[in-house]
Amino acid sequence: MASAVEFDPADGEIATGAGRLATQIARRIEESVIGRGWPVGESLGSESELRARYGVGRPVLREAVRLVEHHQVARMRRGPGGGLFVCAPDAEPATHAMVIYLEYVGTGSTDLIEARSLLEPVAAHLAADRITEDGIGTLRAALRAEHAHLDGPECWAHDPVHALIGRLSGNPLLHLFIDVLTRLTTRYAHASSRRTAAELDAARQDSHTTHRAIGEAVIAGDGARAQVALTAHLEHLADWVEPRRAHRRPPLPGAGFDCATAPTGKLAEVLASRIHDDIAARGWPVGDVLGSETDLVARYGISRPALREAVRLLEYHSVARMRPGPGGGLIVTEPEPQASVDTIALLLEYERVTTGDFRIVRDALELGVVGKVTARLAEAGGELPDRLGAAAGEPCSGPPRPFHTELAAVAGNPVLTLFLSIVTELSHRHPADGPHEPRDEVARTHHRILDAIRRGDTALAWHRMRRHLGGRTG
Repeated sequence: MASAVEFDPADGEIATGAGRLATQIARRIEESVIGRGWPVGESLGSESELRARYGVGRPVLREAVRLVEHHQVARMRRGPGGGLFVCAPDAEPATHAMVIYLEYVGTGSTDLIEARSLLEPVAAHLAADRITEDGIGTLRAALRAEHAHLDGPECWAHDPVHALIGRLSGNPLLHLFIDVLTRLTTRYAHASSRRTAAELDAARQDSHTTHRAIGEAVIAGDGARAQVALTAHLEHLADWVEPRRAHRRPPLPGAGFDCATAPTGKLAEVLASRIHDDIAARGWPVGDVLGSETDLVARYGISRPALREAVRLLEYHSVARMRPGPGGGLIVTEPEPQASVDTIALLLEYERVTTGDFRIVRDALELGVVGKVTARLAEAGGELPDRLGAAAGEPCSGPPRPFHTELAAVAGNPVLTLFLSIVTELSHRHPADGPHEPRDEVARTHHRILDAIRRGDTALAWHRMRRHLGGRTG
């Protein structure tokens, strides 16, 4: 296998083919960690041992390790007694992967609030059912901290309380999706400039008052009251955040961060994020050349090795790719959702997400999609696309775009489409126990759901979808 490694004779760095090999090795390392039960703190071997195990040279292994570190699966420790050690991941890589894709497809503020309105009330109800005394202390501390910063420069729509309720729900997938949605909503709110200081101050006060009401309902175990208060809060937020498209946003405060001052271990991530922000601010011009390697080194004030590591991360997320040779350079590409799926899968493996967790999120998304499609057709007076009728005849575990993800695409909300695609694929990796509907019965149920949607009967469409998701027919 080592003979397959390609080197650039100009600088000794690995070339594109070897970059793909490094991605494969990274996946094998990550699968090994999963197979061993994610033993945090355990060594996977020294660099020389790993090179021998996987049959690759130092450049390919180090590239693979960079991806593994980016996913926070393991981290290389240098020096005596060093090696690649398993670490406990957090949600940052998975969140970043989803933000990249949603920005590219042009997610709007209406899309974000719509998705939040489907998921956050569910999280509030679960949090009320599952909260512990430690959770109560954490929630009250967050509310006190928010109150202490009401006069600060932070935008009122930056709501850490929302993400905390997602975490208190005990559902890792629900928490992750809510975190992504609140981050993107914050970006819109930072870009909102038509508010007076008095309006901002009143909004902060109102938001905090509502957060306290939601928190106290959760603490009291009153899930229904928490849901009602949170739903009303999101409706108010929808009126406040200006309608925008995500990839047209200006850079966030702090986007001018000097890469040269970043910690060495994080420099590639910082630089990749900076380049991503620049691409987003330009409207994501697919096919444009951002500059040669020499141009980019000068523009960002970093070294060639740091740039190359950052480019590998951009290539992994399909943000940009480096084209060598005359006329080459870093070219903007079209992001794909697969990076989100793979990164989220790793995080959820570590957090031991259950089939029940998937089902809760899937049900909320699916029923929301059905309601949106039905309402959209009734308002526009249109017909369902032919592709949806064709997909209805396929099994739920079938083609790359089965019935449920096609239905989400028709709903016209890129957030719901991405989230449902993620849930569908990850659910197939963690199949539920018990009997499944026969293929013919699945197709029949799909067509019955479509029939209710065509007639504009939202309640019946919900009923049929709910029974279908529960594995029942009729």
